Amino acid sequence: MLNKILISGLSAGLVYAGIMALFNYAEDEAFNLNNFIINFLFFGIFMALLTWFNLKRQAKKNKDSE
Repeated sequence: MLNKILISGLSAGLVYAGIMALFNYAEDEAFNLNNFIINFLFFGIFMALLTWFNLKRQAKKNKDSE
């Protein structure tokens, strides 16, 4: 379960930070590593927490249905 949470958080954070960096590049702004890291960490942590809550809820639902 921990692997799913970590992979979900890391991949979502990386994709989000990359998209935000592309938006900054489209607006002729220089690449800012600090913004990239902040976007990566905060969105990745948020998505990891959502994945954890979702897996926890699904496990409880499956347990109750048995």
